[in-house]
Amino acid sequence: MLKVVIAGGFGVGKTTAVGAVSEITPLSTEEYLTEASADVDSLAGVEAKETTTVAFDFGRLSLPDAPVPLELFLFGTPGQDRFGDLWYDLSRGAVGAVVLVDTRRLESSFTPVSFFEDIGLPFVVAANHFDGAHRYHPEQVRAALALAPSVPVVSCDARIPDHVAGVLLTLVSHAMTNAPAGTAHSASATTLQDA
Repeated sequence: MLKVVIAGGFGVGKTTAVGAVSEITPLSTEEYLTEASADVDSLAGVEAKETTTVAFDFGRLSLPDAPVPLELFLFGTPGQDRFGDLWYDLSRGAVGAVVLVDTRRLESSFTPVSFFEDIGLPFVVAANHFDGAHRYHPEQVRAALALAPSVPVVSCDARIPDHVAGVLLTLVSHAMTNAPAGTAHSASATTLQDA
């Protein structure tokens, strides 16, 4: 059983990703946006957005056919920077994180990337495909976000369960490969790498 965080800026598809793969009805803390947040939360680029996560999303995904059978507990973070303190709580005990990005609004990705770099939690970056958006090569996304060569960058559509599951498998493999020696996760790293 592994805890995974799905993070990213406001409106990048975190709730959608959790909902796409969760085998249980996901717990969602979506609330309608109000005028009170208008001066705090910019809707630039997501003007049609009517709700936002105010605590976290939770889902569960079993992957019995993975090289090592896995049960993932998925925690989606709220996207606004003002919820940064909650990101620490949600990241505690996690094996790693997915930073979901919208390449049309890449600036919203810098804070979550910096957050996981600062706390030392392994992460992958997944560029979410939005209808009508230009598709950038993963190496272009890496360069734009100034990511280390060791950070996996993949593309996905957060609405498609197989895409999200693939991103999660990439994360777990990356996290186990980069787990400090002697941790419980290290024993499984070789098995995943050999698959």
